[in-house]
Amino acid sequence: MQTISNHSDQAKPLAWITGGATGIGLASASALGNAGFRVVISGRREAELHEAIKRLHASGIEAYALPLDVADPLSVEYVYQTISEEHGSPAALVCSAGTNIPNRYWAQLDAASFSKVTQINLNGVAFCVSAVLPGMRKQAAGSIVVVSSWAGWRYTSFTGAAYGASKQALAPLVESINDQEGVHGIRACLVCPGEVATPILRTRPKPPSQADMDRMLRPEDVGDAIRYVVTAPAHVCLNEVVIAPTYNRIYAGAPDLARPR
Repeated sequence: MQTISNHSDQAKPLAWITGGATGIGLASASALGNAGFRVVISGRREAELHEAIKRLHASGIEAYALPLDVADPLSVEYVYQTISEEHGSPAALVCSAGTNIPNRYWAQLDAASFSKVTQINLNGVAFCVSAVLPGMRKQAAGSIVVVSSWAGWRYTSFTGAAYGASKQALAPLVESINDQEGVHGIRACLVCPGEVATPILRTRPKPPSQADMDRMLRPEDVGDAIRYVVTAPAHVCLNEVVIAPTYNRIYAGAPDLARPR
């Protein structure tokens, strides 16, 4: 799938969104596109990328897609170089690619599954950040948004050991960017959503009911928050954003969140 084009309006800033074909990633691409950004979305599934591009184009957004598995550092570097050659260095990176597994508790969790989750949720973010930082330093500006989770802000049992460990590790990763790169005009934000009605919820051992999903955050809610993080004045750094539904099942409880016996 090749949708990068030389006919890009480089007067507009560029945002690169991983995990951009669905959920929070697609909502972020839409929000930033409507805010005047060109967007490049990446993800593993070409069919979903194709559908996402059609939706973005239908909204009048200048959007392109490049397939990518963020767990592969060579592929990350290749996609970044392709983007840079066609469009210039991204002004914003949104790391929204993530995964989880059904067997989340140690009694069923195996090493291969743990590695799969951490390779995407943690290493994949590090690979993308490493790719964009040199160009952002040259520009003396840049915004990096890392989509974590409530589980990256507070321990939650139901999200599992691998997911929780990988998401918790993103906090010092983001803080290290602000510590080391803020002097170069680069800012980073850790976004920690509570439950969002996205397809990843279907990977839970006990998926929530539709009635409960209807009370959760929408991807667009998080996308709007990410738009503000990226478009805030250059002297403003939102280090961390925690956003949750008003009816928060993590507080209120729900049968599908209970630890299995």
